[in-house]
Amino acid sequence: MTPDSPTASSKSQNQLSRKAAGVVGLAVACSRVLGLVRELVFAKLFGAGYLMDVFVTSFRIPNLLRDLFAEGALSTAFITVFSKKIATEGDHSAWALANKIATLTAIFMSLVTLLGILFAPQLVNLIAGGYKPEKTAAILQLTQIMFPFILLVSLAALVMGMLNAKNIFGMPAMASSFFNLGSIIGGVTIGWWLDPHFGPRALVGLAIGTLIGGLLQLIVQFPSLRHVGFRFRPDFSWRDDGVRQILTLMGPAVIAASAVQVNVMVNTKFASYIAGDGPVSWLNASFRLMQLPLGIFGVAVGTVTLPVISRFAATRDLGGVRSTLGHGLRLAFFLTIPCAIGLVFFAEPIISLIFERGRFHYSDTLQTAEALRYYALGLVAYSGIKVIAPCFYALDKKNMPMLVSFFSILTNYVFNQFFTFSLHLGHRGLALSTSLVAILNFAILYVLMARHIEGLETKALLRSFAKLAAASAPLALVCMAAQHWVFPNLGAMAFLPKLIGVGLTIAVGAAVFGAGVALLKVEEIADVMEMLRRKLGKFRHPGTEAAR
Repeated sequence: MTPDSPTASSKSQNQLSRKAAGVVGLAVACSRVLGLVRELVFAKLFGAGYLMDVFVTSFRIPNLLRDLFAEGALSTAFITVFSKKIATEGDHSAWALANKIATLTAIFMSLVTLLGILFAPQLVNLIAGGYKPEKTAAILQLTQIMFPFILLVSLAALVMGMLNAKNIFGMPAMASSFFNLGSIIGGVTIGWWLDPHFGPRALVGLAIGTLIGGLLQLIVQFPSLRHVGFRFRPDFSWRDDGVRQILTLMGPAVIAASAVQVNVMVNTKFASYIAGDGPVSWLNASFRLMQLPLGIFGVAVGTVTLPVISRFAATRDLGGVRSTLGHGLRLAFFLTIPCAIGLVFFAEPIISLIFERGRFHYSDTLQTAEALRYYALGLVAYSGIKVIAPCFYALDKKNMPMLVSFFSILTNYVFNQFFTFSLHLGHRGLALSTSLVAILNFAILYVLMARHIEGLETKALLRSFAKLAAASAPLALVCMAAQHWVFPNLGAMAFLPKLIGVGLTIAVGAAVFGAGVALLKVEEIADVMEMLRRKLGKFRHPGTEAAR
């Protein structure tokens, strides 16, 4: 086997992916923790009732558009084409394409922002038609304030795509940390200035803080972008093959890459018809917790896998695609299965520790925990989708995930109707529907991808999954024992005993799981140990490693 053989190349790329995933995982962990801090602060100040329902619902529309046009379709399509440009035509051609797309994005998203503000009343009625008029009016005001967020975050996603394609992963992954910082500091400061008691007027401060965070997420990436050689020059020459390829990919990706977010929007509509205040806030808090391991692990693996697979696809190296994707899925499963077990069997203590203070009460903890359990059932499938779905675009199979997403959106609507209103599960039914749809979505995408690339190392994946399930059983027992013995009266516990109890349970559970995977000789543990060594050692950029 020569150093240039496909097998040697795929091994080299997998090694780079492991190193890059460690960097991205660390950066995203920081962002997700800050995201939890953001939710914690907001929950303490505003509770989980009327006020947070208003803010969370008003952020749904710009947040959905972010996933449809920015971090979903635009990011996936741009990275795919930009990476191929680098591999086949070099940096000069790739940077020229980046200038064209940056100019087009700025103009188009400015137009979307203006139209969004103008037609906000119709959009709010579409997703929150079940609320009373005064609640709908408050949601409308905040939605119009936050609409420019889609412009800022679209440009930030484009910059992230450029840097990822150049094997720069750390700063793009850290950028969302600055969004959270801007949201917290700017939002709380302006909210206090408008209303020191943090009543309805203070929500305007949170909306403005969201814009401050979006601006920070964009500009903190500029130094890294300049370092890799990009110089922005407005370019209106949009009749270009690269631009056409990106726009062609974006059409199907608008639906396919954001099916989960579309379903969350549908859930918001259903939640507005559930009696009382709180369902939207409970779902949002539980979804945020579920997103923590998904962002740290699933998104990290998917982020570093896509550019590698795009380069293999450009050279028609299906062996490299198969090896990289199979390895990425096994690694994502290894990292998310124990997290799902922990969230299912240890939901109340985690939520109580993080959120239960100020206006967020023990009753809110119980309701949020119910939703979290159902969301966690789909965590592993979510992580698989983050890895596998973007690869269809790299392989020029853009219609497959689009059709699957049509199916998932329709299925989610049917499930919502059945679980929420027919079985009267309320907000729990919405979370369960989302997870079941994610599982179906991943299963279909997996079968389609395995057919297209003539296998996906399925036996290795199933073997790894079985070992991980066996290693997770003692972890579940640890969580259940802690619920019974350590937290028999959770609602009356002080913060410090609660913190110590949760910390010890997580440590013991991690040790038990680690012993299990070591005993069962799960191969992916070597990848995780390599990531840990890199995090504990000197922080070095993966691009530097690759150049050596």
